[in-house]
Amino acid sequence: MDRAELAAFLRARREALQPEDVGLPRGRRRRTGGLRREEVAALCDMSVDYYTRIEQPRGPNPSEQMLASIARGLHLSLEERDHLFQLAGHAVPQRVRRGDHINPGMMRILDRLEDTPAQVVNHLGETLKQTRMAVALLGDETAFTGRARSLHYRWFTDPAARLMVPERDHPVQSRLLVADLYGAYVRDGSDSRTADLVDALQAASPDFAALWREHPVLGPYCAPKRFQHPKLGALELHCQTLVDPDQSQRLLVFTAVPGTESHASLRLLSVLGS
Repeated sequence: MDRAELAAFLRARREALQPEDVGLPRGRRRRTGGLRREEVAALCDMSVDYYTRIEQPRGPNPSEQMLASIARGLHLSLEERDHLFQLAGHAVPQRVRRGDHINPGMMRILDRLEDTPAQVVNHLGETLKQTRMAVALLGDETAFTGRARSLHYRWFTDPAARLMVPERDHPVQSRLLVADLYGAYVRDGSDSRTADLVDALQAASPDFAALWREHPVLGPYCAPKRFQHPKLGALELHCQTLVDPDQSQRLLVFTAVPGTESHASLRLLSVLGS
């Protein structure tokens, strides 16, 4: 671990990142550019003291999990993340299509959508980060572990995953999820995490296996989605999708047509919280 270079690298990236890049107000009393250490610590989900000691440098050798949190909090590119790991004396994470490291551009957009239900998901349907409004709408989808991290897996193996969707829409939703996973499988190949998830679903769900044999393909049109929220009742929302260049991540933004009951419910959701 090169403590001095690691500290210098973190300071440089912190000072280059502006408050508006991460959805924070600049404020009148901010005299210098860049983020404060306490702001970075909050973005990285760690204590101010821990982050400060690494940057000074006099801290402990951060674990791979801590480094991943720092890379995400500082909006590092994959190349910058790899450099961070090397400075800390860890092996560079494999560049398989895990999709766990959020694209910096995606993070910057998500940080500006705090008053909107929005979330970043990877190619396996694993939710990586949500806005507060998305948690209030859909629940904390980042809390799942193992294969259950994937919505595709939960939908076909856990009846609770279907409670938010009206029963009449279940067949359409099932086909959409299988088609989405089929597209990822075609891109990733038979020796991938996608293939492992497909094998697990075929063994666990006859419904999934039957749809998979049909080789479904997603169309260009995405119809409005209907939800049955436990507090707000029926909602009809449009889901706008922004796909990153390598198609491993998507930013999902849920909106409602102004003037509708669903639009009014979304406004009420911001008051109710999660």
